[in-house]
Amino acid sequence: MKFRLPLALLTLALAACAPLKPQPPAEKRYAAAELLALQPGALSWPAASTEGERARREAAVAGIRARIALPPGPGRDAALPALFEAVAQYNAEADAARPLLLDALPTLGGRDPEFQRALLTAAHTLYPAESAPLLWPLLPQLTASKPFAIAAYTLLQAAPGAAPRLLALVPQQFPAWADDPRLTALMQRLQPSPLAPPPLAELLAAPLRPGFPAIVSLQRPGRQQMGLALVRGADGRFVREASGRLFASPQLALARSGLPGILTNGNTPQGLFTIVGAGTATNPNIGPTPYLHSKLPIEATPAEFEHVDATGAADWTQALYESYLPPSWAGWPPFKEAWLAGRAGRDELLVHGNTLNPAYYAGASYFPGAPQQGCLISSEDWDPATGRLLASGQLRLAQAYAAQARPDLAGYLIVVELPGDGPVRPGEAEAAVAAAGR
Repeated sequence: MKFRLPLALLTLALAACAPLKPQPPAEKRYAAAELLALQPGALSWPAASTEGERARREAAVAGIRARIALPPGPGRDAALPALFEAVAQYNAEADAARPLLLDALPTLGGRDPEFQRALLTAAHTLYPAESAPLLWPLLPQLTASKPFAIAAYTLLQAAPGAAPRLLALVPQQFPAWADDPRLTALMQRLQPSPLAPPPLAELLAAPLRPGFPAIVSLQRPGRQQMGLALVRGADGRFVREASGRLFASPQLALARSGLPGILTNGNTPQGLFTIVGAGTATNPNIGPTPYLHSKLPIEATPAEFEHVDATGAADWTQALYESYLPPSWAGWPPFKEAWLAGRAGRDELLVHGNTLNPAYYAGASYFPGAPQQGCLISSEDWDPATGRLLASGQLRLAQAYAAQARPDLAGYLIVVELPGDGPVRPGEAEAAVAAAGR
C-alpha cells in the first residue's frame, strides 16, 4: 500500500516531526509502582508496524526529494535544515542532497548562527571529507562559538592532522575562549590530557549522594559501539538477575551527528546527570515506552540535582558538580563534559526507547542500535502486524531502576567511557563491578 500526501502536508509533517495518526496521547508521568506494573503488551505504536513504518518512510523520502527539487532561492534555503535532518535519519538520498550542502557552505558566513549550526552539523554527519576544503576559508567568518566548534570537529574528523592549526586559531579568533564551554571542550580535544583515566572502581563505588539509586552507562570512546547500562541500588550494590548474573542492558549513547556531547544534537555527554522521574514522550521516534527523565547540571537547579526541597539555594559552580565525585574523577577533565554541556545549554537528554527501524543503519558498527539526537537509547521490538510492543530494553532498564528507587524515582545517571574495542561486553562490566566491591 502506498500513501500519497500533498507536498505542503509532507513538508509540514517533516518539519514538525509529526507522527502518523493516531496522535500520541498527552504526556503521562509515572511513579515507581506504576512503572513496575507496566507490561510490554500494554503499549503499542501503529507507526512501528510494517505498514505504518513503510508509510512514514515513504512520506519522508518523498519530502526529501521534493526539497531537493526546489529551485535555488530563499525557499530552498529555508528547507535545507529539515532536508539534511531527514537524510540522516532515514539514511536516504545522501548522494542527491550532497551538492546542495556543498553549494551552501561557502555562503554560511552571512547566515544566522542557527542556520550555520544546522548545515555544519549536516557536513559533519554526512559529508565531512567533501566539506573539509570549504570549511577552512569559512572558519574566520564563524563568529559564534557553536558553529565554529562544529566546523572544527568536522575538520578533525576529515583530517586529524588539522589539530595544530586549529589550536593556534581558537585563541586568535576567540581571545576569551576559556569562558566559553564549547571552546573549552574543543581546546581539551585539541590538547588531550596525557594522564590515564582514574580507576573505574572508584567511580562505581562513589556514593554520589547516599540513599539514591543510579544508572551507570558504560560506553566506548567515540560511541560507535553499543554500550551497557547497569543499575546500582540505593544501598550501593549493583542489581543482579535472579540467576546471579549482573543486570546489564544494551544501550546506545551515539547521536546521528556523531558530534561531541557539548554540542546540540551531539552524543550523550560523559559525566553525571540527575534523574527526576519518568514519563511518556510526544516525540514519535521515542514512542510510548516511559523514559527516565535525566537532567544535566544547570538544566536542573542545584536543589533538583540533589533531590532536596530548597529555596534560595546556591548557584551552580564547578566545585558543586565535583562534590558528587570521588577526588580522582573530580579532577579528570573528560568527566566534566556533562558540566560543560549544561553550561552550554544542552537539555532534554533522556533515557528512552526507540521506534525507528534499525534497518536504516544496517551495516553500521552500532547496529542494531538506532541513533537519534543525543539521548541514551535502548532497542525495542514491535509487532510488525499491529505495532504492539513485544520486548523492550528500555522498559526492562526502567523497571530495574524503579525497583531500587523511591516513589518519585529520584536518583542519578553516570555516563562513563570504557576503553576498548567492540561493544561493551557483560564480562567487562562484571569485572568492573567486582573491582569496585559492589
